[in-house]
Amino acid sequence: MVGIRTRDLRKVYTSAPPFAAAGFGSPAGRAKGEKQPKPEIVALNGLTLDVAAGEVFGLLGPNGAGKSTTVGILTTRVRPSGGEAWIGAHDVWKEQVAVKRLIGVVAQRPNLDFSLTAREILLFHGAYFGLDSATRASRAESLLDRFKLRDRAEQMVRGFSGGMMQRLSIARAMMHDPQVLFLDEPSAGLDPQTKLLLWEIIREYNQTGKTILLTTHNMEEADTLARRLAIIDHGHNIALGTPTELKASVPGGYLLRLRFGNHSAELLQRLQSLPGVREVRAIAQNAAQNGEQTGADLYADRGGSLIAEIASLASAAGSELRDVHISEPSLENLFLHHTGRSLRE
Repeated sequence: MVGIRTRDLRKVYTSAPPFAAAGFGSPAGRAKGEKQPKPEIVALNGLTLDVAAGEVFGLLGPNGAGKSTTVGILTTRVRPSGGEAWIGAHDVWKEQVAVKRLIGVVAQRPNLDFSLTAREILLFHGAYFGLDSATRASRAESLLDRFKLRDRAEQMVRGFSGGMMQRLSIARAMMHDPQVLFLDEPSAGLDPQTKLLLWEIIREYNQTGKTILLTTHNMEEADTLARRLAIIDHGHNIALGTPTELKASVPGGYLLRLRFGNHSAELLQRLQSLPGVREVRAIAQNAAQNGEQTGADLYADRGGSLIAEIASLASAAGSELRDVHISEPSLENLFLHHTGRSLRE
C-alpha cells in the first residue's frame, strides 16, 4: 500500500493584474514605460500532510483554500514553489513517471475525449498504462457495470449528462487499478442518487487497500467518507483529525447565530455568563433599512433551551432579538469558529 506525504509545501502564482484594474494609461506614481511588478498569489503556505497507506483522507475548505493546488502538485501537474511531496517512496517532482504509474486522478471538471465512446475511453486509458487487451476488456466491462453505464457504453460521451461524465471520469481513473486515487470535488453537481452511488464505490475501492485523497467543501461528504480530515484555509492547515475529533473541538458544540437590532459590550458579557455558554463573539451583520444590524456567535453546550434566556437578557439591555439560527456540532461550525466565515463563502 502507498501513502502520501508533504512537507512545508508552498505554491505562489504570479499573474498580470486585470486590464481595467489600474484604469487606462500609466498608474499614478509610475513612470511611463516602467514595468509593473507581478502580483503574488499565495495558494499554499507551508502545508504539511501525512496520509497513511490505505486511508481515505479529506481536504476540506472553501473555494480558493488551496485544495486543488495541493492535488495538482501531488499529481505532477503543478510545480511547487517550495517544500517537498512524496507518493510512497517517490519524490513527486523528481520521479514523475514512477508517480504517475501509482496514481489515478479525477479533476473537478470532466476532461473526456468527446470523439470517443465510453468503452473506447476506458480501453484507451488501459492501453496507455500497458494493460493487455484481455485485461483491458475485462476491467472496462466491470467498470461500466459498476458505474451503471453499460447501456451507454457504445455512445459518444458528447451526449452524456454531467453526472454520467463524472461517473465515467472516475471509472477511467480506476482502469489501471492505481494505488492512490485523487478525487477533486468528486460529487460537485451530482444528483443525490448518483452521489450515494459514488460514495459506495469509493468505500469499496478503499476496502481493497487503496489510498484515497478527496477534496471537498461538502461537510456531509467529508463526514461520511473521510477517516481523517485536514481543514485548510489560505493554503495552510487550521485543523486536523477525525471528523468526530474535529466536531468535538468546537467549544460546547452548539452554535447559536444571533441577530439583534443593536447590542452592547455589556449584553455580550451577560450572554457569556449564561449557564452552558462557552464563548461569545460579536459579528457584524448587513445593514438593514431601519439601521445597522448587529449580532453574535454563541457557542454553548445546549441549543433551543437558551433562547428564552437570551431574549430576556436582550430585552433587559434595551435590545431586540430579531433572529436565531441554531446549528448542532458540525464541521461547518468548526470552520466558522476558526475563521469567522462559512465554508461556502
